[in-house]
Amino acid sequence: MTTANAPFVPPGTGWPDDPATPDTPVAHSPAEVAVLAAEASSLRELCARQSVCRACPRLVEWRERVAVERRKAFAKETYWGRPIAGWGDEEPRILIVGLAPAAHGGNRTGRIFTGDRSGDWLFASLYRVGLAERPTSTHAGDGQRLLGVRMVATVRCAPPDNKPTPAERDACLPWLAREVAEVAPSLRVIVALGGYAWQGVWPALRQAGYTLPRPRPPFRHGAEVLLTRGETSILLLGCYHPSQQNTFTGRVTEDMLDAVFTRARDHTQE
Repeated sequence: MTTANAPFVPPGTGWPDDPATPDTPVAHSPAEVAVLAAEASSLRELCARQSVCRACPRLVEWRERVAVERRKAFAKETYWGRPIAGWGDEEPRILIVGLAPAAHGGNRTGRIFTGDRSGDWLFASLYRVGLAERPTSTHAGDGQRLLGVRMVATVRCAPPDNKPTPAERDACLPWLAREVAEVAPSLRVIVALGGYAWQGVWPALRQAGYTLPRPRPPFRHGAEVLLTRGETSILLLGCYHPSQQNTFTGRVTEDMLDAVFTRARDHTQE
């Protein structure tokens, strides 16, 4: 392993859209995640704290090793090498929930669903249905803007083999639950990309104050579940993840993605 490359971008050093500063408190355990998520004074401060988390040793070691070793195609780029915070509209009507950042996608570019093939499919679809300003998303600070939409990951760090452990998912839950609670006043739709996100978002919804049906509806593409929080309601939509495996095999097509996001967009206008 070469030691010439930095394992992560230090907070507050000028990376575009970096929410953190050198003074942002850092969680070093799941218990500290719960405390720091609960005590964050705002959505921006919550995202800052997400972006410097070091609670899961396996994930920290992996994301930083990838940032040092780098893929040959990106050998001359600086890798973000930190957790990926929620990104997009601060008062979204639509929340998109994914699994985790890609090792050479978000872990490199510093923004969720940015710099990998899944993101290429996702942003192109959002653009076609009027929910993104541009059809591509290549790097933090590239001018892309979501229109009434916010993106979050169930697990904020890139995991080995794209497979976080249940313990890592649980450790990250307070970040997701608090973010869902923060955007709940404006929220009308949540789109869960894949079965992992579908399973992972339910505990966050419960902690954010939503009333959930029992038994839990199973995941499928196009699934719809209406959830309530006090006198308000949101629509939870299931969507196959636009992974390379799904897009290469035709399990997910452009029309299928567009149909889900059109449904989400139209529901916010009802």
